[in-house]
Amino acid sequence: MAEPTPQTRTRSWLITATVVLFLLIALGLIGAGGWLGAIGGSWYYLAAGLGFLVTAWLLFRRRAAALHVYAAIMAGTLVWALVEVGFDWWQLAPRGDVIVLLGLWLWMPWITRRLGTRSLAPGGLPLAASLVLAVVVAGIAMATPSHGISGRLSMERVAELTPDEGGMPAGGGVPAGDWHAYGRTAAGQRYSPLGDITPRNVDRLEVAWTYHTGDMRRPTDPVETTYQVTPLKVDDTLYLCTPHNYVIALDAGTGRERWRFDPEVSDNINRQHLTCRGVSYHAREGADPATPCARRIFMPTADARLIALDAATGRVCTDFGDNGQIDLWRGMPNVEPGFYYSTSPPVVTRNLLIVGGAVNDNVSVTEPSGVVRAYDVETGTLVWNFDTGNPEATEPLPDGASYTANSPNVWSVASVDEALGLVYLPIGNQPPDQWGGRRSEAAERFSSSVTALDLATGQVRWVFQTVHHDLWDRDVPAQPTLVDLDTANGPVPALVQPTKQGDIFVLDRRTGEPILPVTEEPAAQGAAEGDYAAPTQPASALSFRPPPLAEADMWGATMFDQLACRIRYRSLDYRGAYTPPSERGTLVYPGNFGVFNWGGVAVDPERQVVFATPSYLAFVIRLIPRTDDDRTYVSDGRPGLNENFGAPFAVDIGPMLSPVLGLPCQAPPWGYVAAADLRTGRIAWMHLNGTVRDRAPVPLPFEMGVPDLGGPLVTAGGVAFMSGNIDYYVRGFDLETGRRLWEDRLPAGGQATPMSYRGPDGRQYLLVVAGGHGSLGTKAGDAIIAYALPPAADDGGG
Repeated sequence: MAEPTPQTRTRSWLITATVVLFLLIALGLIGAGGWLGAIGGSWYYLAAGLGFLVTAWLLFRRRAAALHVYAAIMAGTLVWALVEVGFDWWQLAPRGDVIVLLGLWLWMPWITRRLGTRSLAPGGLPLAASLVLAVVVAGIAMATPSHGISGRLSMERVAELTPDEGGMPAGGGVPAGDWHAYGRTAAGQRYSPLGDITPRNVDRLEVAWTYHTGDMRRPTDPVETTYQVTPLKVDDTLYLCTPHNYVIALDAGTGRERWRFDPEVSDNINRQHLTCRGVSYHAREGADPATPCARRIFMPTADARLIALDAATGRVCTDFGDNGQIDLWRGMPNVEPGFYYSTSPPVVTRNLLIVGGAVNDNVSVTEPSGVVRAYDVETGTLVWNFDTGNPEATEPLPDGASYTANSPNVWSVASVDEALGLVYLPIGNQPPDQWGGRRSEAAERFSSSVTALDLATGQVRWVFQTVHHDLWDRDVPAQPTLVDLDTANGPVPALVQPTKQGDIFVLDRRTGEPILPVTEEPAAQGAAEGDYAAPTQPASALSFRPPPLAEADMWGATMFDQLACRIRYRSLDYRGAYTPPSERGTLVYPGNFGVFNWGGVAVDPERQVVFATPSYLAFVIRLIPRTDDDRTYVSDGRPGLNENFGAPFAVDIGPMLSPVLGLPCQAPPWGYVAAADLRTGRIAWMHLNGTVRDRAPVPLPFEMGVPDLGGPLVTAGGVAFMSGNIDYYVRGFDLETGRRLWEDRLPAGGQATPMSYRGPDGRQYLLVVAGGHGSLGTKAGDAIIAYALPPAADDGGG
């Protein structure tokens, strides 16, 4: 007998290894696929596992029939996948990637020859045909248009509106080239009336200057250390803050530092957040700008102070409050350093400074108060306080008294209509977010609502609740946007409120009554012991709420983690967007990152359209019964857990991710840019946006539509901008069609809202902050980047 050659031994080893691999896959698919089928899921994986088992046996016996069986697996997989998802490339790919690669391996000569056939002989032709069919289907899928809506917005500008009451002055009294508040004006539109940058020339934007703050993350910082600032621009100066609460003034034309103020905030391990979204600006009416502190910058700090600075010099204004600052802990119950401070800039009116605050979410039921306070903008004297736990008592709290503990708070940015004399508050939920069995009547009234207060007194004028008895952490997260709309009944002063669940409520800001229809829809029941679920939930006619998830929507990099995601989906309680949290585990979609979060939306008041950046991530919530208030579940290896001391349940919460790459378990797209007409509620276009370049192990720029956390900007030139995706880009879009016109690579995550201003040289600038976001895992940085057109590229228009 002839001795085996090295080549023969190698081929024999390859066959043996292939048999072992197919056997392992078979056992995994049979076990997990059988489990999935038994709990009500697809039986495909079990059938595929049996096919792999037969293929392994025939390979072991060196039978060419192994190729025929595997061709049947491929064909069956293709039919099953097309029935489930059609020609959706990103859905088809994980269903067939492993199957096709293994098919190619079996078709190679070193396998087929050991089976007594050849790749293109009759024994290999069925497999070859299946491979060719898979390639054809993949080609069709890749050429098939992506998810979304294609259309056009009307770019016609409306005539200037003059509602019977509350008409807003053009620009809110802010010069066209300036940006005086977080959303440019107190109306929060995130709209620049500058039109130099247009769809024709935006691709010629270039970096004009870059400034580095020097404030980087420290080892002692919390995970939620983020750079979310939107700078202000007043005259020729930019004003901004950093995560550690430095306040910095820059030359708007060059980025050169003019002054810097360090409030000397000490580290504190109790803080859940280290965030500064912005500072506030006030100019004393009629005062000589050269007078010290005639123009002021207000900065809330992470140790719960509110400091007034001279805008010209950065020196403390000692005539404000107590030697230049207010102690926001005054009147607070449950004083625990690090558990309360304002992450958002206060609202400034002609004579008031209105400030809310963030509490440490879901640590206990004995948190500080969610009170909102109005101070005299010049002296720092308390004028009124709105305590959601005691809403009628708005007169200043007397010495020695305390506000209501653990009441719903206002952690995002408020808006003001001084003509109507109203301030509009986006109110959060009362902790614990996922169990509400002990909430007071007042908490039930104000939780997850937008509430209008009388500017002079702090008294409630109206309340619109966006979620009833919120059990999902669906705080109203974003600044209400004020705009005058041209309706069938004439001009109406409107309020546009985006929400985490994806609804955009368009309300009459005089009364809180809906302008676009709002309906009450039945919601899932069956809350945890001692709690209840609201029977209905409000739904707006203008909504980016996603359709319910199905098992076929589960995703993963391969068939294996897709199978794991399917099993998890079937194991969780899920009966729609308002499925109550449970001990079993509940799939919550959209999750508490929201469709919209603190970045909100941008509104073009002249075209009366909204530019939005909806994101979609499923979360999983599991209630864990607390046996006592001494046990800390985080120490048990549950880092994503809310302890909720004093409540019946701790809560394990986090995004629903695939086990291999940690990508979302639901199929992409996960993020879009979109636009809608605010007068009709019609979504004009919606396109996926962003790549996995900075999330995948291999930095390939696959455009899958990724989540964002940051706000949008829209300009009079018809270009909209955003930078908040989890890939590191700032992008510009045609407001009319949604077509991406320009992008530039950022040095870090851009989780902030861009702004635009006119520089001292007369050019329109786009300003972007790239500092990253801790809990999103984007790269940290400290860059402030200004873009502008080369002088020859400016083709006018405003």
